[in-house]
Amino acid sequence: MVVELNKTHLDLSDKVSAEKLMAFTAEIAKEVRLSGSPEELRAFQYVKGELDALGLETALSFHDGFISLPLSAELQAGGMEFPCITHSMSTSTGNEGLDGELLYVKELASGMEAAGKVVLTDGIATPGGVQMLEQAGAIAGIFINGSITHEMTVSRVWGNPTPETKKEFPKIPVLSITEKEGAQLLGQLARYGEPLKVWLKTEVDTGWRKIPTLLADIKGDIEPEKFVLFSSHIDSWHYGAMDNASANAALLETARILMSQPMPLRRTLRLAFWSGHSHGRYSGSAYYCDSHWEELHEHCLLHVYADSLGGKGAQILGESNCMAETRDYGGSFVEALTGEAFIGKRFGRGGDQSFWGPGVPALFMGLSEQPQTDDAASRTLVKLFGGIKSGGFGWWWHTVEDTLDKLDPENLRRDCQVYVSLIYDACSRKVMALNHAAGAAEISAALEAYALTAGEQLDLSKALERAGKLQALGAQLNKLADRKDWQDGEAKKFNQAMLAIAHELIPLSYVSGDLFEQDLAVNLPAVPLLKDIWRLSETKPGSPEAFEWQTLLKRRLNKVEFALLKAIRIAESLIE
Repeated sequence: MVVELNKTHLDLSDKVSAEKLMAFTAEIAKEVRLSGSPEELRAFQYVKGELDALGLETALSFHDGFISLPLSAELQAGGMEFPCITHSMSTSTGNEGLDGELLYVKELASGMEAAGKVVLTDGIATPGGVQMLEQAGAIAGIFINGSITHEMTVSRVWGNPTPETKKEFPKIPVLSITEKEGAQLLGQLARYGEPLKVWLKTEVDTGWRKIPTLLADIKGDIEPEKFVLFSSHIDSWHYGAMDNASANAALLETARILMSQPMPLRRTLRLAFWSGHSHGRYSGSAYYCDSHWEELHEHCLLHVYADSLGGKGAQILGESNCMAETRDYGGSFVEALTGEAFIGKRFGRGGDQSFWGPGVPALFMGLSEQPQTDDAASRTLVKLFGGIKSGGFGWWWHTVEDTLDKLDPENLRRDCQVYVSLIYDACSRKVMALNHAAGAAEISAALEAYALTAGEQLDLSKALERAGKLQALGAQLNKLADRKDWQDGEAKKFNQAMLAIAHELIPLSYVSGDLFEQDLAVNLPAVPLLKDIWRLSETKPGSPEAFEWQTLLKRRLNKVEFALLKAIRIAESLIE
């Protein structure tokens, strides 16, 4: 659903102040904000004070979060010491450290062999890379970054662990070095012409600690129980001026502008500031989901996220993350305010996207990105989150160099203008702009690919028929949503029904497990319930293995078919 921006949208965007944004950012970024630290709490208290001064209803609370803070790392080889860092959720070696033979693997791959070796490899440390190292039998991993080392979390566990998910934590120490040290190590390997022994030591402070969450509401007048969630994280790697003080500033500026206007909101705007993003794999937002699952499911109409805004050279806005259901809506504001065509890209499993289980529609993560380059950060972010022209947030992302001088005030103002206009619209429009035709089309395309893989071993025709029917119904709903004569009562009913369809389609498109759990931090294809169909295709038809996979996948397919049926029934009743 495309939105035509009116004078109100443009007037609000004009009120965005680059000076205020930079002042907010400077205050938040004056200290390193490790999750659960006193410095982070001072940033939370500053943000709360600014919101209190605007007259908002605020609540600062604390909960137990599983947090991992890298403390120190050492690396020695051939009589030399190499500067290095370790990572959040890496294991600690203890004071004795760890000895091993170095093996260089330029690019990690599934099925490789590295039993008993310390593996040296190119790239930034990621959970997927660490998992491949463990599967290969490596006893440690050393990642060669670019000209500077990048802080990372190397666990796939989303939020606080459970007795089951804690088994997924890394079991080996992980280090990163720059390309300079990487070249020196490779030089030693070539020079000695024999096994090169290395010694390494890591110290990581991992455990439970109290972390804060800050909420602030601007109450709506007509349906105050319904809300738009606008969130960002406050914790940081180093000073984190871009990641994520700039986004925190955008939330503050949005609140300032909306509170200064005489125009009331139809529904509530809920601002949320998380801890545990960088050092707890989204433990703050995941805990909020656990604690407010029903409220999110019943009343949250949209989750808008802000991360790493306003970077110098961040000129690509057309590839920000979105769902198929929210692509046209979010793209309307990007195109109208920046002139750039919006294509959007499917959400990856990251960035505090903790609300897919409750079926909350989502829009944006980092709004503006750098053009692709050949540096390690760009290559890694493209691999993790995709991109046609976009290449992440800059070479300083997750490094000591993420300081105020990496921000462009006008870029930050531009990004905030998009958020202010969109947030006002989402909280004020009578009928929410969800394109279920596009959501059904994405599901249909995924089912077609799965059907091709399954061949005659699994019949997906019913699911495909239902997805096609829902796509046609979604097109009719889009026409209904464009009506200009909505009354308040019927608009509320329409929105509730559209949200009920989202509750079926969004988990179907994004969730592989239980709706009340959190999937691991691993990117998933659309309709991940059926992602294992390739395993069936590799079995011999009629074999015991084929029957087993057919049984499992048919049960998952039943879930897909039934979710589509429920969505169709809601759409049909709405149209009739």
